[in-house]
Amino acid sequence: MLPLISPPGLRAAANAGGTATFPRPAVILPGLGNNTGDYARLAAALRDDHGLPAAVVARVTRPDWLRNAAGLVDANYWRGTLRPRPVLDWYLKRVDEAVSEARELCSPGGKISLIGHSAGGWLARVYMEEFDASDISLLLTLGTPHLPPPKGVPGVIDQTRGLLNYVEKNCAPAVYTPELRYVCIAGRYIQGAPLLGDSTVTSDEVLAVDTTSEGGEAVIISTNDKSTPSSTTWRARFVGQGYKQVCGRADVWGDGVVPEMAAHLEGALNISFDGVYHSPVGADDEQRPWYGSPAILNQWVHHLLS
Repeated sequence: MLPLISPPGLRAAANAGGTATFPRPAVILPGLGNNTGDYARLAAALRDDHGLPAAVVARVTRPDWLRNAAGLVDANYWRGTLRPRPVLDWYLKRVDEAVSEARELCSPGGKISLIGHSAGGWLARVYMEEFDASDISLLLTLGTPHLPPPKGVPGVIDQTRGLLNYVEKNCAPAVYTPELRYVCIAGRYIQGAPLLGDSTVTSDEVLAVDTTSEGGEAVIISTNDKSTPSSTTWRARFVGQGYKQVCGRADVWGDGVVPEMAAHLEGALNISFDGVYHSPVGADDEQRPWYGSPAILNQWVHHLLS
């Protein structure tokens, strides 16, 4: 699994001049439709294999997500201007409870890391905006659709009904500083394809080169045989329609659910891994690893340890 190549010296610059740091407790925010148990192996690996003092998963059950149906009675849902609160207050409360639990395990004046999977990543940004986040020093997102879908693209409907527009406009922008770091990780598991016609994107496409922000983002894609190139199969077309609803394009790479280009944020340290699938549900550590599979975790866990 090959990560993107980030600017040389980025991590060194981020840590230069600072004092010695130690592993922080981490709070894991489940993605849409997932439950606490889906992250049990990841939490155990962070504690037992990598030495985190605690890895607390916000307590969420699958039926809990049905609470989001409350948004249907909000006129903003139908206008496409839905806000996270009060519809998602139940989730933010679970996150706050998990953060409080992690704080009890911190040393005095210690810091906390947030790990947001899928929707848990942008919900972490809402939490940091609405609650006390003074002791959070790292937000690491895994396959999070950070960006709202583009407007005016035929066939694209905002599945969040305005939630991501709200996040983009009202939540603090991503940064990569000694005090607070955003690390956004994307997967390149399969390339999508348009419903009709052929894909025009090659398997080694350079998606972005952007060195204007302090965090830095100079990314070069290098694929390997674990990624699944689009050969205009029905699977690629099906996945591509999902990608299109998120980013407006079908012929892009992604983790099978979230397009790579939507999982990165300007100002963050952005990373992509080849062959990485979106969810722990349906994942296989050998043939279809997800972000939390041991071999992939080993490649990003150092962000939690420094």
